[in-house]
Amino acid sequence: MSHKIVAVVPAFNEEDNIEAVIKDLKEHQPAIKIVVINDCSDDSTGDIVRKLNETVINLVINLGIGGAVQTGLKYARDNGYDITIQFDGDGQHMACEIEKIIKPIIDGEADVVIGSRFLGAGSFKSNIPRRIGIGVFKLVNSMLVRSKITDNTSGFRAYNKAAVEYLARYYPQDYPEPEAVVELYRNRFRLLEVPVMMKEREGGSSSIKVFGSIYYMVKVLMASVIAFSRKPCFKEKKS
Repeated sequence: MSHKIVAVVPAFNEEDNIEAVIKDLKEHQPAIKIVVINDCSDDSTGDIVRKLNETVINLVINLGIGGAVQTGLKYARDNGYDITIQFDGDGQHMACEIEKIIKPIIDGEADVVIGSRFLGAGSFKSNIPRRIGIGVFKLVNSMLVRSKITDNTSGFRAYNKAAVEYLARYYPQDYPEPEAVVELYRNRFRLLEVPVMMKEREGGSSSIKVFGSIYYMVKVLMASVIAFSRKPCFKEKKS
């Protein structure tokens, strides 16, 4: 049985990376539909995607990563995709690793699969402030969901139809990945991590600056705790 799969690529000012990201996806995953969510970039991100003849949704205001991803999830829901891949536009994710995150969904083992940089040999190395923040998220979120999640901030994920239906309606905003882990757990979705390889950003700059990393960490931790305290609000029958 073939599966209808889409890669949702959120992008904000990624003119230095987006062409390589699309070419990587087309080379290694030619059967997967690509849709780029251009989050009101003020560079040529959207123009590059159009010239490559790929689908681009241009947001008229900057929604941030949460709003951009949710837009892509709504597109996937409305167009009936069986599996949706979240794939960053900064060049860190590798299309050749996609099989690892979609296989557990195809096999019916998980509703959501997170590609982790920190499982297995050759684990990804980041700078000290990021390692501290990732370690805190790992501790707190693992306690909340009662299972060790090593890479709560990973934006390399795959979702089945039921998870997309939920997240298209309730996806967290701002920097949502850690909070989404808690939301999904509270609503009884099956989460699984698999080891993947990732690269360093090749161009441009991250939206999370060192100066704001403490504020970011505190804000996300508070959001995760609040998400855990909320009553589960939605659960469709799993695909």
